[in-house]
Amino acid sequence: MSSAPLLFACSRCFTRHPFEELSAGQQLCKECRGTFPVVKCTYCRSEFQQTSKGSTSAICKKCEQNVKAYGKPTACEYCNIIAAFIGNKCQRCTNSEIKYGPPVNCEQCKQKCAFDRHDDDKKVDGKLLCWLCTLSFKRALAKTKQGDAERRATLKRTQGHKKKDGKLRSHSKRPNRPEIKLPIPDGQPPVKMARNNSVPGVVGSDLDPNSSDHVVAMTQLREQIASLKKQIVQKDAQLLGKDKQITELKAKHFTTESEWRAKMKTNQKEHDDKVDSLNKRVAGLLKEVAGLSKSAKKTNKNITITNSDANNSSGTDSPSVP
Repeated sequence: MSSAPLLFACSRCFTRHPFEELSAGQQLCKECRGTFPVVKCTYCRSEFQQTSKGSTSAICKKCEQNVKAYGKPTACEYCNIIAAFIGNKCQRCTNSEIKYGPPVNCEQCKQKCAFDRHDDDKKVDGKLLCWLCTLSFKRALAKTKQGDAERRATLKRTQGHKKKDGKLRSHSKRPNRPEIKLPIPDGQPPVKMARNNSVPGVVGSDLDPNSSDHVVAMTQLREQIASLKKQIVQKDAQLLGKDKQITELKAKHFTTESEWRAKMKTNQKEHDDKVDSLNKRVAGLLKEVAGLSKSAKKTNKNITITNSDANNSSGTDSPSVP
């Protein structure tokens, strides 16, 4: 028996890969996933991957089939997503309503489009959110985590480079020990200089490393490193503030967009109700006109019959002339 893992073909380039390396749904390899962009469907708002670089279609295959079968969708009664192909509800809300019961208010957008699964583990950050708000929150959270990881990795690399440069500088800035040549008396062995730059028999040496110029340079470098670390901390704080501000602006934009959608839906409903009432009124007036025209015709017919009877009676009663 062979222990080699099973390989599956990519649906785009047909190269074979392990199953866990292929994307769910379209079964694309890593290269094809990076080549073709991921976009949002215009109707159901779910993300899908385009199958060609030149494709400008922003409709997923499922919605495209539904458009061909049922025509363009309308806004869902619950979530206001334009994905209601059959009736007034989209397929996602219909399935959720069957499974979890009627919808409740979302704690983010305040619309009645969230479904309570009666499971605290299914809640997002302890809140009961609808599908769109859940996607928005997870996207913002993933982006924040990715930004934090990139900043930590950059800071770690910077600190590693600084430590390496500091070690190199410390090695390169060791003072060279000058060679001191002492007069050697005749018939005596040469005198060796000790490690502390002192010479036997000589009291006090002129070689003091603490008085060299490299101490000033080291002090300046330490101050510069401390200043740069402060700047890095300030920049990280500014970036975190910007990320929070971006997240708040996105949430505000999403809330405003949801409110406008609800307002448009309300205006559309009022317009349809007004048109229906006017059509009913027109139909009633047309019936009234038809009834009046029929009664007028009957009246004219009776008048004509009465005149003809009167003429006949006057003809028979008149005396004949001799």
